[in-house]
Amino acid sequence: MEQQLNDLRSRVEELESRLAFQEDTLSQLNDVIAAQDKDIRALVARLRELADRYQDLSEEGQGPGRQQDEKPPHY
Repeated sequence: MEQQLNDLRSRVEELESRLAFQEDTLSQLNDVIAAQDKDIRALVARLRELADRYQDLSEEGQGPGRQQDEKPPHY
């Protein structure tokens, strides 16, 4: 009976140790995910800004007197 109790205590201690390690790992992973989420949000905002600027430049280039369609003066 005493041996079974000691075995049970040992198993509980092992499980508690594993649980503590897993909780620490989950906390670290959560911190990494939060940092990546922040980075992704910043990148998406920057991408939208660049897309808007590209769209504005494209619309500017479609108006009359486009420099791309004009012939240089030596023609």
